[in-house]
Amino acid sequence: MKETTVIIVGAGPAGLATSACLKKVSIPNIILEREDCLASLWKRRSYDCLHLHLAKEFCSLPHMPHSSTSPTYIPKDLFVRYLENYASAFGISPEYNRSVGCASFHDGKWRVVARRVNGVLGKGEKINDDEEEEEDVYVAPFLVVATGDNSEPYIPALAGIERFEGEVLHSSDYKSGVKYQGKSVLVVGGGNSGMEIAYDLSNHGSHASIVVRSPVHIFSREMIRAGMILLKYVPLYMVDAVISWYAKLKHGDLSKYGLRAPAHGPFYLKSLTGRSPVIDVGTVSKIKAGVIQVQPGISAIREHSVVFENGQEQTFDAVVFATGYTNSVRKWLHHYDDELPYNNVDENANGNNTIKGKKIYPAARWKSEHIKGLYMAGFTKKGLMGIKMDAEAIAADIAMHGIH
Repeated sequence: MKETTVIIVGAGPAGLATSACLKKVSIPNIILEREDCLASLWKRRSYDCLHLHLAKEFCSLPHMPHSSTSPTYIPKDLFVRYLENYASAFGISPEYNRSVGCASFHDGKWRVVARRVNGVLGKGEKINDDEEEEEDVYVAPFLVVATGDNSEPYIPALAGIERFEGEVLHSSDYKSGVKYQGKSVLVVGGGNSGMEIAYDLSNHGSHASIVVRSPVHIFSREMIRAGMILLKYVPLYMVDAVISWYAKLKHGDLSKYGLRAPAHGPFYLKSLTGRSPVIDVGTVSKIKAGVIQVQPGISAIREHSVVFENGQEQTFDAVVFATGYTNSVRKWLHHYDDELPYNNVDENANGNNTIKGKKIYPAARWKSEHIKGLYMAGFTKKGLMGIKMDAEAIAADIAMHGIH
């Protein structure tokens, strides 16, 4: 059994940021990570062309801004290097291959049981080859859930999906459009990942289509950056009005291409629902040129084709589901359901966007309202800026207790 002051579950940006903030105030902590590396989502489950959607000044972790020589919009590989340097700078050494099985609070302390695993997880955990599973027990007065929204890939249960004879994959398994040259590929989900994957497929010579069911805001990186700067000085509703007007001026009426704008502004929707606008990297121009086809919802999937809600049927070689993720917290943090965030799935999928009648957006809080010593980092749908704020708030709150 290992005892410490704070147990952090997850070695992504949220876990690293929280650990660094705790170390700055000399509070001992242990990070448990189920995979064999930090930031596995960025290293292993993201596509090659991915860049941070926001300018670098909005994407640094606490106490370590990005280099002045870094590009404004940082590519994935450079961001991974930043995270590795961040861990090194603060002396953060997660305990890897630790898959948390359960956590419970008794007598003022959290007891966390973690199985030792090996190999790369995601497709199913591979346990050590010993006949009996090895388990480690960790005890601490404070527990930080930092696994993030993107724990488990989500694919909606669409009618006939099991009959489809082409390739079916989640966006977490998509790397590049190179292998799909000359093929017809359907992307399901009209968020940032879906739009960027459709664009990447088209750039590599594939015939790409994308399912977009819900209204969506679409802006350039520069427009969002300007909006975020304006928010420091101008009321939110005015910023929404200005950038929405500019987007319509730039793109024209996109509804004739199957892309409807929401009734409310982008920053208002972000604050209300957590849903981000699409940051256009060139997809819109390809849609307007007819190179990428926009389709409504899916009615049925057959052996080689997909039937859409408008009655059209089209053949495809592959279907990529950019439909978001579910978080895995409920699998191991039992009996605390009301304290946990909801799942981060894409509403553009033909799925149910409620769970037990509740909206799927996470609660905008970093500390449990009812359970002593329980914190959550990275669930407020505010990106890396939100992670930074959560980590700083958690460390400050724990430091106030004077338990070192």
